Amino acid sequence: MTVLPIRITGDPVLHTVAEPVTDFDEELRTLVADMFATMEAAPGVGLAAPQIGIGTRLFVYDWTDSEGVRTRGVAANPELWISPLPIGVPEEDEEEGCLSIPGERFALKRAERAILRAQDEHGEHYELETSGWLARILQHEFDHLDGILYADRLDAFGTKGVQKAIKRNKWGVDGLSWMPGEDDLDA
Repeated sequence: MTVLPIRITGDPVLHTVAEPVTDFDEELRTLVADMFATMEAAPGVGLAAPQIGIGTRLFVYDWTDSEGVRTRGVAANPELWISPLPIGVPEEDEEEGCLSIPGERFALKRAERAILRAQDEHGEHYELETSGWLARILQHEFDHLDGILYADRLDAFGTKGVQKAIKRNKWGVDGLSWMPGEDDLDA
């Protein structure tokens, strides 16, 4: 398994709709293993292929809830259904971050429930019904496949904060990345 560099906001692959996975072969399984290694080294709870520069509809996730139940998986060519978004201003406990905007966290309203339909790395179809933080993780990673970063969904206060962070860090341009395990960006 190889830890791969993670692209930073501004790279075109992060802002482009990804293409479907067509080959469920050994190359894909190697990519999935590398994505898990990269996510764990970052550390993160999800990682989408565009974040490592690959414009493919693929993400991985690994979440352990407060009761110690671990949910780990691969989502190729996913479909995601979500419950209606809650009304109101995001609360502090709704802060999320993104490995492609490392070290920054902003509050964002997300749907409480989600149903994921996808294929695993072998092409097997599955369905996962989730709620809470796992539903949030799936929404976040699914957005990456449509070229959407969580910063694109922030309210005016969050948008101003993320714009300041991008300017301060000189992000927002093509070709920037960071290496988990080597670069300390407080992801």
